[in-house]
Amino acid sequence: MIIVLSKCELYRFGSKINALLWSYLSDRYQRVLINNVSSNNTTFSEWGKIKHGVPQGSILGPLFFLIYTNDLRNIIGDPSKPILFAGDTRIIITNPSPSKFKQDINNIIDNINDWFWGNSLSLNFDKTYFLQFRPKNSHQISIKIRCDNKLIKETKNIKFCGLDTDSSLSWKNHIDQVMFKQCRACYKIGYVKHCMSQDTLRTLYFSYFHSILSYGIIFWGNSAYNSSIFKIKKKG
Repeated sequence: MIIVLSKCELYRFGSKINALLWSYLSDRYQRVLINNVSSNNTTFSEWGKIKHGVPQGSILGPLFFLIYTNDLRNIIGDPSKPILFAGDTRIIITNPSPSKFKQDINNIIDNINDWFWGNSLSLNFDKTYFLQFRPKNSHQISIKIRCDNKLIKETKNIKFCGLDTDSSLSWKNHIDQVMFKQCRACYKIGYVKHCMSQDTLRTLYFSYFHSILSYGIIFWGNSAYNSSIFKIKKKG
């Protein structure tokens, strides 16, 4: 709570707004609902005062979250390209030199870890992994990435804003998923076409079929250099 309020001051929120936010965030408590399935008894944990984080399930929750994490991109800086989207953070790193590529990755991971510690956060290693982009016929660079003496897992494909991307940018997995969704859309449109007008079917086509087909056509993509992308999940 103190951290997010201090960041509000950094972003030059007015004194009256800060006082209102302090009143809104202070003296909040939470408890955990425990459902004993075997005996069908519902119990609760003791009430605990919230000292960190932002209220979830509230209208202002997303705003506080963005304020809380907005300065992460400044800590990472060059040579990476951070992409912050809701609760997920992706970091794209490129370098034509393998040795400098590894050095950049380690430096950025250290900076991220320092930022997490300073903001009372930690990496969720079950949901944090990296993907190395490379042409199909190129040699894969051996990289072992550690944070707090824990190894960050490498993956061969990653879901990025609804697009399934693999290490060679072949888009095979994504195409297979699109075809599966389109088959379902074709079946459903064909099932109802006899009882709908042409205008209704046209609306159904653009909202259900065409939206899936056209999603993500315009998208970044250039893997000429050694490149990695990190997906980072935060946990308080």
